[in-house]
Amino acid sequence: MFYKVNIIIEKDEDGYYAYSPELPGCQSQGDSLEEVSSNIKEAVEVYLETLSESEKQELLKKEILTMTLEVQVA
Repeated sequence: MFYKVNIIIEKDEDGYYAYSPELPGCQSQGDSLEEVSSNIKEAVEVYLETLSESEKQELLKKEILTMTLEVQVA
C-alpha cells in the first residue's frame, strides 16, 4: 500500500535533517539531499511497518500546509 507523507528537510552546518510532522520521532539525516531523502524514506517505511492500519490512517489524516512569508522587521 502507498501512503503520502509530508517531509520537512532543513539544511544546517552538518548537512541535512529530515522529519515527518505526522510521524512523531520519525527523523533522519544525511550529508546531501539525495542521502537524506533516501534515509528518511527508509525511516518512514520502517516507522509505518510498526503501526496498525487504523494508527496509520489516524496519523496520516492531518492536512499539513506550508507557505513562505515575506516579513519586514524594523
